[in-house]
Amino acid sequence: MPQITPGQLSQAALDTLLDEPLDWRFKGLPSSLWGQSIRDVQERRPDLFGDGFVPPVTVLDDEALTHNLTTIAELCARHGFAHAPHGKTTMAPQLYARQFAHGAWGQTTANASQMRIYRAFGVNRIILANELVDAAALRWLADELASDPEFLFWCWVDSERGVELMTEALGGGSVVNVLVEQGVSGGRTGVRERTAAVKIAEAVAASPALRLAGVASYEGAVSGVASAEGLAAVHAHLSELRDLALDLAGRGHFDGLDEIIVTAGGSAFFDQVVEVLGAPWSLPVLPVLRSGAYITHDEGTYQEISPLGAHPRLDGPRLRPAVRAWAQVVSRPEPRLAFITAGKRDVPYDIDLPQPVLRRRAGTVTRLTGATVTQLNDQHGFVTLDADDTLDVGDWVALGLSHPCTTFDKVPLVPVVGEDGSTVVDLIRTFF
Repeated sequence: MPQITPGQLSQAALDTLLDEPLDWRFKGLPSSLWGQSIRDVQERRPDLFGDGFVPPVTVLDDEALTHNLTTIAELCARHGFAHAPHGKTTMAPQLYARQFAHGAWGQTTANASQMRIYRAFGVNRIILANELVDAAALRWLADELASDPEFLFWCWVDSERGVELMTEALGGGSVVNVLVEQGVSGGRTGVRERTAAVKIAEAVAASPALRLAGVASYEGAVSGVASAEGLAAVHAHLSELRDLALDLAGRGHFDGLDEIIVTAGGSAFFDQVVEVLGAPWSLPVLPVLRSGAYITHDEGTYQEISPLGAHPRLDGPRLRPAVRAWAQVVSRPEPRLAFITAGKRDVPYDIDLPQPVLRRRAGTVTRLTGATVTQLNDQHGFVTLDADDTLDVGDWVALGLSHPCTTFDKVPLVPVVGEDGSTVVDLIRTFF
């Protein structure tokens, strides 16, 4: 098996980020911190509730973050996988640095704009988990590859026309690594039939600008549930991906490669990925897991479906929810109805609505039961109550969130709290 070495980013770029002056651009930030830097806040350690943070404010749990980073790093090491977490989840270079410190091999991106942010912070291994056919983006990529010999890159191909467009845009410049993407009927991108995959491989072999470096898939498109039938369908899909790699190798398409990338893995079915793609290979395969939402997990969709969630399918420690949003009750206009300062522009709602889990009143935090978010407007959350005294105007409410991938895009600066839940030990800058 090829050697797995951790990826890197630019410490100088990260230092510049930590020294960026803070100001009014960052919602929820206390005005007393304007003019200071993230590094200053790391030293000062303000209090989330006592030092002027303005709700709604989404926060990360430092201890849970470290637990999740360690848990998936150990899983990948145990199964012989490289890990290229999908950075689109957070778009936060500070968190990429923590992932690299825990052994991540690279980062996954979804498009060229995201990749430009990665490269601004010197990320040295990038998988673009998508097709890349735009001429301007390809020319920029070629310049990046030519200017930095330590930058390694892979992207998907799923059509002969895509191969043609890439070849035209790249001209005689840098050679780009591509992976044939296997899709699923009715799903997202990716070839549907083996004969099409073989023709694409042949087209890549004839291109002076491309190198076939492996195969890829996103198994999350196969099923949205972890039922026996759903898991069996995912397992079968991954087995087909494994067979595709062996088929293309048998046709000589990977001859001369020291490392063949075979990659899959969202955050819902990585148990199936490590089982199927982690079995022994007769080829120099580097299996790469791309799970990204694991870093914060959640209290909704991933809590229910993750192999290390509420219903674990793997041995070992479970992932912990590491992201919540604090909002404040601003109105009680009707019996058993409260309004909080969190809406669609503040919290994710595309899969599940937030769940009220904690109440903070007069400095005391208690578990919150009998409260349900039933609707979100742009800036308001409707909360129905089982009892009229469950919440009062001025109370703070902690919301358990679902789907990390639509959480971070709403928050340009995310406080990280320590073990007590209120001491801010860091601020995480996002770029969306």
